[in-house]
Amino acid sequence: MKAILFIIAIITAIALLAGIYITPVRNLILAVGYERSLDTYSATDTTLTSVTSTQDAQGRNASLLSAFFGLDDALPALSSRVVCPGAAGKDGMPVIFSHEVDLETLEPGDFKVTKSSGDVGEIVCLTLAPADDLGELRTVLLVGQYGSIDDPPIRVEIIGNLLSLDNTLNFKGAKVDVIPLEAGPTLVWAEVIPQDEWALETTGTSIPFGGGNGCPAATKQIVRATWAGGISKPEGRPVDDIERQLYEVEVIRRDQTIEHVAPIALADLGDGDNNHKLCLDTVDKVTSISFPAGYLTDPRDDLNPETGVLISK
Repeated sequence: MKAILFIIAIITAIALLAGIYITPVRNLILAVGYERSLDTYSATDTTLTSVTSTQDAQGRNASLLSAFFGLDDALPALSSRVVCPGAAGKDGMPVIFSHEVDLETLEPGDFKVTKSSGDVGEIVCLTLAPADDLGELRTVLLVGQYGSIDDPPIRVEIIGNLLSLDNTLNFKGAKVDVIPLEAGPTLVWAEVIPQDEWALETTGTSIPFGGGNGCPAATKQIVRATWAGGISKPEGRPVDDIERQLYEVEVIRRDQTIEHVAPIALADLGDGDNNHKLCLDTVDKVTSISFPAGYLTDPRDDLNPETGVLISK
């Protein structure tokens, strides 16, 4: 292993001296040392539980917010190292839950993916990575062969016992229609992050599959924006200050007037997941967020439509 890392480091140094774009090499270096811990493989539901509740104390149902047919036979080569063995070249579908989920109850056998033809697709593994920062455990990436451009997946259903992170809710029976392959990414969830989860000024891990950076010290409030799938600028370029200024956050001032503001910074960047932290310099109540069409893409480079979402209660 040390020999491999040394060789890759030499290649990287040469590439830097030559001015070559070395993101693929950098990703390979990081992948070699990456240890998977959030992937599961059981083809049947093995969770035994007496939990049957499907509604939390605030009245929110345990539901699926979205399922996005993100990639058709196109998960990248590194997926077999950082997602699950054999993932490269397979279908990828992020599924977003209404609440964070308990990894101990999460397995491929909990899910049923139905195609347009009525056939049931195959799920070979799933993972909570890369959306694994504190508070993010609601995005599950399904990996397998469960559709194509000619026979796309149309519905995802939970058929096993799959519990919320606090073990108070059971998602069994939840279902959602699948967002088509050709569609661009949309906002599906937004929440104000509790202050004890802020982690201000953290630098992140600089790894493209987990561990985003934190908001600056001047931050007074943070909103997590969750997209239906992983997002970047076109051609995989990183999000920057342009996108920060494009986010529109609706707030209610103390005098009850409504204003739209931009975040003072964006955080949770560089980790390859489907979340952004909107760092705000106001404590006024946030009611919704929105983003204009045509700036962010999914891994297929499909551009986002105009999109927005209300803040979760």
